[in-house]
Amino acid sequence: MKHTSKSSQANGLTIVIKVGTTSICDETSHFPILSNLSGLVETVLKLKSLSHRVVVVTSAAVGTGLRRLNIAEKPSKLAARQAVAAVGQGRLMALYDDLFGQFNQPVAQVLLTKNDLSDRSQYLNAVSCFDELLSMGVVPIVNENDTISTQGIRFGDNDTLAAVTAGMIKADYLFLMTDVDCLYTDNPRTNPDAQPVFLCDDVSALKDKVSVVSGGSALGTGGMITKLVAADLATAAGVATIITHGSKPGNVCKLIGTSDNDTNKPLHTKFTAKNNPMVDRKWWILHGLHTAGTIYVDAGAAKAVVTVGLRSSLFAAGIVDVQGTFNAHQAVKICLRSDEGDVMIGKGLANYSSSEIARIKRCNSSEIATVLGYVNADCVIHRDNLVRILEEQQLD
Repeated sequence: MKHTSKSSQANGLTIVIKVGTTSICDETSHFPILSNLSGLVETVLKLKSLSHRVVVVTSAAVGTGLRRLNIAEKPSKLAARQAVAAVGQGRLMALYDDLFGQFNQPVAQVLLTKNDLSDRSQYLNAVSCFDELLSMGVVPIVNENDTISTQGIRFGDNDTLAAVTAGMIKADYLFLMTDVDCLYTDNPRTNPDAQPVFLCDDVSALKDKVSVVSGGSALGTGGMITKLVAADLATAAGVATIITHGSKPGNVCKLIGTSDNDTNKPLHTKFTAKNNPMVDRKWWILHGLHTAGTIYVDAGAAKAVVTVGLRSSLFAAGIVDVQGTFNAHQAVKICLRSDEGDVMIGKGLANYSSSEIARIKRCNSSEIATVLGYVNADCVIHRDNLVRILEEQQLD
């Protein structure tokens, strides 16, 4: 299925720009970095003048709240961080509204949690809301709803949130604005031999070649590893993803639509979009739904699930174990145990609860009625509700 955004059909692009905390707030004083923010606003307006649709995913609610409350450091207690974020989010939106308002550009606040998107109807409502806002010429300003999010239902960082947003609206580009020009093979601040990575076609292979052990800033939650995760999510949905410096928002305009071989472009790392992106429903299952448990399968079932030409549903006979407590129709991981640890082969919507699966594992489909006294389905996960993340050759 070819990835085609609505904006592309109208000769414009849909672009998501994620700005990190260190691009918005001074790490020590917590004052806003107005030069960066003004540059971002000017970039967004220039993109819109070229008929592009733009969404901004913003961090810095906590940093802005710390400045407003005159608190020196981010609290360790969850409730305190949520309270600081609640104070800061209003101030942050007021800042964006004031800057965009100088040019009569309307903006909208969109606060999301992973739990909001776990329900299919809510996911589709969010997609429709984005589409309406962009059709109206509004710039949506997206952030995670830190005030009500808990650890289990958080995106965890705004890089992931930006990737999910880009996938939802079928964006053409996702820009991850950070505190370095691009991805390096190691931390360039500590290793002078670190080399820039300019182009990546395979995020999984790249993870084995670069060092991304450094975390985020004192105010932020990310780091380079979250950029790779976000790039993996976004490119799977057909979204080209670019890492570039947050203090140079004008780079966005210079990088759009240029050839990968153009040597005059600003320093950046580009992750190319997959040619065969996941269809919307399966992308939602994989990235929008909370994982409620794990089903372990034998090698035969794993091969039947991932082999091209078979792409089988998952049947009870191939299940060896189940972990976690979940109900029917919740999303679960499908894993194969190996000497090196668990290997995740996919994710899907279960037709049976964890307690039911524990009773029918290793049973043939014809035996389910005898064991349970009823039959919900002849398979535990139907192939139409199963997303494979491993290829046949990767099982060998």
